[in-house]
Amino acid sequence: LSRLTIAHLVVQCSDKGLEKVPYGIPYNSRYVLLMNNHIDNIQLDLLNEYLSMEFLVLSNNRLTDGSIEGAFEGIPALRRLYLDRNLLESVPTDLPASLEELRLDNNRLNVMSEGAWANCPGLLVLSLSNNSLGNGNDTLPASVLSPLGSLRTLSLDRNRLASVPLDLPLSIRELYLRGNLIQQFPGEAFVGTSELVILDLSANRLTNHGLLRESLVNATHLESLNLEGNQLKKVPRHLPSSLKTLNLEGNLISSVGKASFLHLPHLEHLGLARNKIARVASGAFRALPVLHQLDLCHNALSQVPRKLPRGLHSVALTHNKIHSVPRDAFCWGGSDPGLSSLVLVQLEHNLIDLGHLDAKAFHCLRGFQMVHFY
Repeated sequence: LSRLTIAHLVVQCSDKGLEKVPYGIPYNSRYVLLMNNHIDNIQLDLLNEYLSMEFLVLSNNRLTDGSIEGAFEGIPALRRLYLDRNLLESVPTDLPASLEELRLDNNRLNVMSEGAWANCPGLLVLSLSNNSLGNGNDTLPASVLSPLGSLRTLSLDRNRLASVPLDLPLSIRELYLRGNLIQQFPGEAFVGTSELVILDLSANRLTNHGLLRESLVNATHLESLNLEGNQLKKVPRHLPSSLKTLNLEGNLISSVGKASFLHLPHLEHLGLARNKIARVASGAFRALPVLHQLDLCHNALSQVPRKLPRGLHSVALTHNKIHSVPRDAFCWGGSDPGLSSLVLVQLEHNLIDLGHLDAKAFHCLRGFQMVHFY
C-alpha cells in the first residue's frame, strides 16, 4: 500500500489499475474506495475482518455475480455499498443486515427475487438505474420489494419496465421511473396509504387510458409529479390534491378545459410546454389559487389565455402563434382589478403586432415587471 493514500480511516485505492482487492488495508478502515479499477474477483472472507467498515465503493470494475458471492455478508457495520458500473446480472443475495444504501446502476440486472432483500430490511436508498429489469414486456414481480419496509428512495430509471411495479413499500418517499417503457400505472402499485412525495414517470409511454383513476388514490402526500415526455392527450384527472409541482411538458395535449385543474389547491408550478395546445378555456387556471409559475411555451396558442390566476409570478408563452392579448388575460375582476403579482411575462417568438395591442391589457402590471415581446 505504499502508493495508496490512507488518512482518517479512509483508504483511497481508486484509479490504480488494481485487478484484485489489495491485502494490507488497515482493519480499522471506515471508508474504502476502490472505484475505477479492473477488479474481477473478491477473495472469499477477505473483508470479514473489517469490523469498522461503513462505506465500500467498488464502482466501475469488472465484478460478476459469481465473483462477489459471500463477499459482503461478514461486514457487520457496512451501511453504504456501491457496485454500480460492473457486470452483475442479479442482485447479490448475501447483503449485510446493516446496509442502508445500495447502488447497482449500470449493470446487466434482468432478474430480481424477494429473497435478495431478506437480509437487509433497513435499506433506505436503492438505486437500480440503467439495467434491463422488465425485459420490455413485464414489470418487477409483485411484492418483490416488500421486505424493504424502511425504503425511502427507489431509482429504476432507464430500465425496460412496461408497468409501474405492484405492491411497492409504502415507506417510499421518492420514486424514479424515468425512461422506461411504462404504459400502465395500476391501482395496486400502492396497497394502503403511501408516503410518496416525489414521483418521476417522465419519458415513458403512458396514455390517459394507462393512468387509472385508482393509480394515485393512495398517494395522499405526493407533492411533485413528472409526466413529461409521455403520450397523454388530455390533462390527467384524479390527481392528488397535495400536488405542488406538475410537469406535463412534451405530451400530446391539444386543449385545456375549465375543469382540467380542479381540486389542486396547493399547485405552485405547472409545466405545459411542448404540447399541441391550441385552446385554453377562459379561467381554466382560476382553480389554482397559489400557482406561481406557468409554462405554455412551444404550443399552438393564438392568444394569451384569459383570466390567468391573480397570484402568478411568471408566465412563459414563447414560441406560440399568439397575435392578441385579451383585455382580461392579466387584468380582470371588475373595474378595479388591483395590481397583478406578475413579475415576468415572456411572449417572444409569436405573431404580436405591438401597434395593435390593447394597452389596457397591461394596466394592472406594476412598473418593475418585465414583459418580453422580442
